[in-house]
Amino acid sequence: MVYDMTQTPKILSFKMPAEATPLGFRPRPVRTLLDVKRLRKHFPHGESPAVERVSFDLGEGEMLALLGPSGCGKTTTLRMIGGFETPDEGCVLLRERDITELPPEARGIGFVFQDYALFPHLSVLDNVKFGLRRQPRAESEARARQMLDLVGLKGLDKRKPHELSGGQQQRVALARTLAVAPPLVLMDEPFSNLDAAMRVETRQDVRKLLKEAGSAAILVTHDQEEAMAVADRIAVMDRGRVVQIGTPDEIYRNPVSAFVASFLGRSNILRGTANGMEVQTSFGNLPLSRAANGAVSLSVRPEQIMLERDPDGTASVVGREFRGHDQLYWVQQGDHCILVISGAGATLNVGDRVQLRICDCVVPLA
Repeated sequence: MVYDMTQTPKILSFKMPAEATPLGFRPRPVRTLLDVKRLRKHFPHGESPAVERVSFDLGEGEMLALLGPSGCGKTTTLRMIGGFETPDEGCVLLRERDITELPPEARGIGFVFQDYALFPHLSVLDNVKFGLRRQPRAESEARARQMLDLVGLKGLDKRKPHELSGGQQQRVALARTLAVAPPLVLMDEPFSNLDAAMRVETRQDVRKLLKEAGSAAILVTHDQEEAMAVADRIAVMDRGRVVQIGTPDEIYRNPVSAFVASFLGRSNILRGTANGMEVQTSFGNLPLSRAANGAVSLSVRPEQIMLERDPDGTASVVGREFRGHDQLYWVQQGDHCILVISGAGATLNVGDRVQLRICDCVVPLA
């Protein structure tokens, strides 16, 4: 959600490598597992391409989140990598081997679907053994039990899927995928069927299990918190394109556009005139995170703003939301409505006069 500070109060909906691209960077050198090159997909009844020239790579053991709103092309991208959709253009390389034309079962890629796709008539053990059916029975059973132990389901091997919780079913699906030791696992909104508390616990378990197994993963999600909690890198998508890719920290602190600033966290949008590393705004002269010149839009995160109660202050609190660990305030200053996140200590009330101070570098946007 973006809060535009230039209009009438209104809520609108490591080490850096020496060579960093405008779209971001990988924080450490890793061996490339997957190369996605200029994928394009235009469905017959679509006005514009669902996916337009999407390119990125993925390292061995790395977790990448494809993050974006509904309809941005993230699931179509995942399906082309998995072989469930054929790209109109571009290619997919797995360990330098072109797999673009191969069917899903010939790609050596694991899948964890949103509904888990477990066989209801089979036991937990038999579900996990399903992908190992070509191996000798003793070997497949030993491998399946090893995976159940790995995901914390030892002793539940005889149960049927309907006798498990949502989180346990998700672990069975992951165990079945990991049992065949895929180098890459694709996951499409795998936690969306879980309640909030279980979602937090399960996604951390899944990350830990994938890391222990040494499998890389691509996660499709529209949940920004989920992407930041699970992924090593995030590729933010909008209207079929990757608009920024980088670590969660890099994208959050240095978004390249108002869309990225608003989709990954909350942001106030401010306008000003930049001169090098400083920008002149209606809130005073502020330092910039990177050099810019001329008229610019700026991202100001709510936690970058300090509020002080002051009877003679130029701003007033017009809304408040208590969240336990912190508080959200909507603050009116002139024609600007500003979102501020403050600690859970001293409480300001609606109607209080305050002074507002931006206490960190602000980010110029494209």
